[in-house]
Amino acid sequence: QVRLVESGGGLVQAGGSLRLSCEASGGSSITYGAAWFRQAPGKDRTLIASLDWKSGTGTYAHNVKDRFTISRDYAKNTMFLQMTSLKPEDTAVYYCRAGFGNLGIYWGQGTQVTVSS
Repeated sequence: QVRLVESGGGLVQAGGSLRLSCEASGGSSITYGAAWFRQAPGKDRTLIASLDWKSGTGTYAHNVKDRFTISRDYAKNTMFLQMTSLKPEDTAVYYCRAGFGNLGIYWGQGTQVTVSS
């Protein structure tokens, strides 16, 4: 069974850094749709970074561009989100998402990131 398991969230002070990981398991490989979303309390889930799985090229929402970096370890079927210069408004639950060929799109369980001022 395909699963995405996230790790790396936590509490950090403003200006600090965190690295989130999202590992795929279940024997199938990520082929498309790799991305990170976040959902702050009382707000909708929003896309913050997406990754072309083949090329490794990332694209970003304007409010995280130049602070966050999406990447992947192709061989380990794992994606990452390196977050720097964190701000209190980055506080949210972060979700990874990925597509597995004809199996469709899967989501991780979410990991809490809290940035204190």
